[in-house]
Amino acid sequence: QVQLVESGGGLVQAGGSLSLSCAASGRTFSSYSMGWFRQAPGKEREFVAAISRSGGSTYYADSVKGRSTISRDNAKNTVDLQMNSLKPEDTAIYYCAARIFRDYATTAPAYGYWGQGTQLTVSS
Repeated sequence: QVQLVESGGGLVQAGGSLSLSCAASGRTFSSYSMGWFRQAPGKEREFVAAISRSGGSTYYADSVKGRSTISRDNAKNTVDLQMNSLKPEDTAIYYCAARIFRDYATTAPAYGYWGQGTQLTVSS
């Protein structure tokens, strides 16, 4: 089992940048592929980015592609999401998720472990 704790959320002006971090504890972190999801008020949880167990493969939602970078440090048991050129529509609770498979996934049910989330608010 793995426990996930997100941090780094906050209030940012449109056009700004922010880095979200997820710290994992429990079983070997490198056994899990990782993902970031977000959920805005009144909307379903949506995929943002994912990374394979080794960190060699990444995938992004079209909505953040080109202005976000997901990375992981298996020695530190962390996965980060750097977001640039933030927009008001990026406002949401951001969740870190883990799955015990080599390949990443883009759907929420594919992940078995979730953090509590961190709020990101982008003001216009």
